[in-house]
Amino acid sequence: MATPRKKVSSKQIKTNQNDSSKTNRPGHGHDEHIHAEHNQTERGVAVVTGGAGSIGAVICGALAREGMRVVVGYNRSAEKAKALAASLPGGDHAAFAAPVTDSAGLAAMAAEISRRYGVCDVLVNCAGVTRFVPHGDLDALDDGLIENILSTNVRGPFATVRALRPLLEKSKQPGGAVIINISSIAALTAMGSNVIYCASKAAVDNMTKSLGRALAPKIRVVSIAPGVVNNDFIRSMDPQWLKEQVERTPLKRLAASEEVASAVIAAIKHFTFTTGAIIPVDGGRPLS
Repeated sequence: MATPRKKVSSKQIKTNQNDSSKTNRPGHGHDEHIHAEHNQTERGVAVVTGGAGSIGAVICGALAREGMRVVVGYNRSAEKAKALAASLPGGDHAAFAAPVTDSAGLAAMAAEISRRYGVCDVLVNCAGVTRFVPHGDLDALDDGLIENILSTNVRGPFATVRALRPLLEKSKQPGGAVIINISSIAALTAMGSNVIYCASKAAVDNMTKSLGRALAPKIRVVSIAPGVVNNDFIRSMDPQWLKEQVERTPLKRLAASEEVASAVIAAIKHFTFTTGAIIPVDGGRPLS
């Protein structure tokens, strides 16, 4: 006895034909690939110097979660930077050498970014150096340390801006391209790891104002000025010193790296009519 055939309605036949035509039409898979590539190119590109450091890594993560393609800039921490780039959500991230004291190296980085992405929407200048030297011990603050701090913390951000300016000016992001300089409240309070470090951050804030005027309207420039940030380096300090920093802060705690990163995101996404400004993340420390 023959097996009865299941009756198929004309509506079902039409639906099946439509599904088949979607799946089998020439170039369908190619169209999806183009759409995926288009979505990638719509995502902004952010470059973070010092990106493998304790604060820089958190900023990289925050930018990636906001949908940006992130370039983790490094000096000597190549493997750490590459591992971070590979771990970030969203894909199409990279780790490039960003030696902020070497203008030729920065030009090479800019060329790599141009070849891979064709644009830079956000630059976060997070690379920096310091060493604790009592402010009254002028002899301990030797010329080598002074030159290292100033070339990294002051000339470095300027040289990076100079190298990436043509790519920043190509940004089509809402509010235009943004440069974020990671500064410090030491610029305002003149209290920090050493005298020259404080001076270097004051110079960064002054540069933020000058560049905010010079690069407008295509590029906005903002300083983020944290207080003492509760990271591994700070936690290794003398417990009594740490206790004093907390007691001197009206909000009675240290800043978290995530709060610095949140300020970076806010400056990029929400403070779109802000340039040449210094945004504190300090728990009110200068008030005490």
